[in-house]
Amino acid sequence: MSKFPKDFLWGGATAANQFEGAYDVGGKGLSIDDVFSNGSHTQPRRITKDTEEGLYYPNRVASDFYHHYKEDIALMAEMGFKVYRMSIAWTRIYPTGMESEPNEEGLKFYDAVFDECRKYGIEPLVTLSHYEIPLAMTNEFNGFADRRAIDCFKRFATTVFTRYKDKVKYWLTFNEINLATWDNGIGNYLVLGVRNEGTKDYVHQVDDPQVRLQGLHNQLVAGAWAVKIGHEINPEFKIGNMIAMNPAYPYSCNPEDVFKAERNWQSDTYYCGDVQVRGEYPFFAEKYWQDRGVTLDITEEDRQILKEGTVDFFSLSYYQTLVLTSDDSVQKSESMLGGVKNPYLKSNDWGWAIDPTGLRYLLNVLYGRYNIPIMVVENGIGAYDKLEEDGTVHDPYRIAYLREHIKAMSDAIEDGVDLIGYTMWGCIDLTSAGTGEMKKRYGFVYVDSDDYGNGSFDRFRKDSFYWYQKVIKTNGDDLS
Repeated sequence: MSKFPKDFLWGGATAANQFEGAYDVGGKGLSIDDVFSNGSHTQPRRITKDTEEGLYYPNRVASDFYHHYKEDIALMAEMGFKVYRMSIAWTRIYPTGMESEPNEEGLKFYDAVFDECRKYGIEPLVTLSHYEIPLAMTNEFNGFADRRAIDCFKRFATTVFTRYKDKVKYWLTFNEINLATWDNGIGNYLVLGVRNEGTKDYVHQVDDPQVRLQGLHNQLVAGAWAVKIGHEINPEFKIGNMIAMNPAYPYSCNPEDVFKAERNWQSDTYYCGDVQVRGEYPFFAEKYWQDRGVTLDITEEDRQILKEGTVDFFSLSYYQTLVLTSDDSVQKSESMLGGVKNPYLKSNDWGWAIDPTGLRYLLNVLYGRYNIPIMVVENGIGAYDKLEEDGTVHDPYRIAYLREHIKAMSDAIEDGVDLIGYTMWGCIDLTSAGTGEMKKRYGFVYVDSDDYGNGSFDRFRKDSFYWYQKVIKTNGDDLS
């Protein structure tokens, strides 16, 4: 008998900027991701202020869901999806983010998408901002570094909550908001829409902790406002946060290694998680700010809204764990997370450690700390898939990866964790956020397009498509 609850929400996930395409159709404006050039595992993506001649911007084309949404949702229904996690492109609704009135054509597009989901009994799970900040807001006042962004987001959230109050029940505020705690600066642009002078590419971002952490505070306030507004518009809404989970292990039982890992949990997970679930900054925040020379502008109204705008459930992405040590002689990891190599784990082609037990571990830690329902809304493996001449794609490595992670979730549920849903990342192939590649594929469905948008964009079912169909049909009981 399955350990998963009978109403468990099985499904898949995408993001508008990586999946939708049609960047200049229907009145849409440019988002920050629309000026990310393509890159690779070894070549960072460029960040440009506007369109530069000679550069290819893969997010503008992506998988062209905009013109394939009926076909794609039908494929999800064929697999048996109970839920589809997607995002609304902010710039389809407010092209610059600063308009007083929304773009009706953009609103109608999502009406059609949600209606198509409902036709098949699929519950939409909608992220309000998945790296979707309007480029104009970044160029005008540096995104969430400025408090004006809070009001822009409140207006956007109010518009979509009101429009879709009878079509969408589950919402997320900001995708992977905690990336803005990373001292390497990746969260500056991707999460906050903050471009510091001198930043050239995705990996080597010039970081100003004062600007970044103030921007993150402003975004946390905006997210709390959205929760409060959403519950007022429809008390039946379930609104969650979204944290990128990168559990840290100590390399050894050296107390310095153990404490280094604990510090990482604090900054990477609890800093944002405590604000969004408990409504206030954690005990270590003051020292965290002092160590970085940061003084935040936090008003009494901010503190009040953070208390009033706590989330209903905790959602997360999980791809890998990291290992931390104070010993500089240990072999470094190839992962974008840094740290050192874990000798007990294998890695994928991009250096990401494959660790199903880490998922069970983090679910136990999170539920023990927050005691609210949890959804795993991103998990999967990027790989090089081959489309055969007969239209098949054989991806046993993906099935093996997902099987072990679903087992880990089953074990966590048996441990007592209230896990309510799972949306595998990139259920239909999409553009990679980190590298801009199409060849780094995650999906159950192959999209015929290369790294430069060449191809038919036809869809092909992979072997994993039929495997996941069976998993959902048996509610996670048959993983063979």
